Amino acid sequence: MINKRQLLAERPKGVPSESTWNFVEEAVPALQEGEILVEQSHISLDPAMRGWMNETRSYIPPVGIGEVMRAGSVGKVIEAKGSTKFKVGDYVTGWGGVQQYYVGDGSGFVQIEPNPGHHTKYLGVLGMPGMTAYFGILEVGEIKAGDVVLVSGGAGAVGSVVGQIAKIKGCTVIGIAGGPEKCAYMTEVLGFDGAIDYKNESVISGIKRNCPKGIDVYFDNVGGDILDAALIFIRKNARIVICGAISQYNNTTAMQGPKNYLSLLVNRGSMKGMVVLDYAPKYREAMQIMAGWMQEGKLKSKEDVYEGIENFRDTFYRLFNGDKLGKLILKIKPE
Repeated sequence: MINKRQLLAERPKGVPSESTWNFVEEAVPALQEGEILVEQSHISLDPAMRGWMNETRSYIPPVGIGEVMRAGSVGKVIEAKGSTKFKVGDYVTGWGGVQQYYVGDGSGFVQIEPNPGHHTKYLGVLGMPGMTAYFGILEVGEIKAGDVVLVSGGAGAVGSVVGQIAKIKGCTVIGIAGGPEKCAYMTEVLGFDGAIDYKNESVISGIKRNCPKGIDVYFDNVGGDILDAALIFIRKNARIVICGAISQYNNTTAMQGPKNYLSLLVNRGSMKGMVVLDYAPKYREAMQIMAGWMQEGKLKSKEDVYEGIENFRDTFYRLFNGDKLGKLILKIKPE
């Protein structure tokens, strides 16, 4: 049995290049006692993957040179040896990496429903992006009914869920995204109250138009100039949730920090970072609540699926060039 894998070959500077990863085909090793073999069907592509390639101090160790690229995944256990956490036939999700087969003890994996048609949702709204949105907006953002919530990357995997949860909780929600299609998706499909197209209008003007009385919560997935613009408009006791800074990840120069941070002082605001791994013990509870919202039609999701592990590089680039809508996922084998 041959395993197709994407291995990190070098630490990129700026946008990852063709030489960043090595695509290899290797024999699947024999299982050791207590190990499982998972045939993976789909891989999650997330902006955080860019940070995991850097050899810098972070919340998680960097991917090592020569190691399989870290990624969330879903798949089916097709072999098990000895006493294992899962049995043959179980469907699971975890950190399987960018490879066709996972071999290991199953640490970090959890069992999911047996319906393959729903499995991509466990990489999106019911996976790490959904958990990030849930805990980020509820526990870090501390939203309450009547709040004005602004979210950047509002059409993306995390931002789209953030906005919908805020609507469920009785907030006014404005999303920032690039292009008319994404803005229409936020307002017409997700139910946001307004949209700002950063590619075709001034973000500052857009915030003035949509948030005339200011912002109570800003959920930041982008950083850079958009974070600076949001800081201008925060109200007293506003909360800024720092989830990501995709505008800065491929910088070849120093990262751009906020210039308008004194607005936090004037308005007694707070700015707090959040890492979803801190909330792992609560994932199951959050998944149940969010699945209930989905059944009630209150929470929608969209998966943007591309095919072929050989096409990992080109699909990964879509995270940064904006050529996607919703949660970006790579299907290991094409139909």
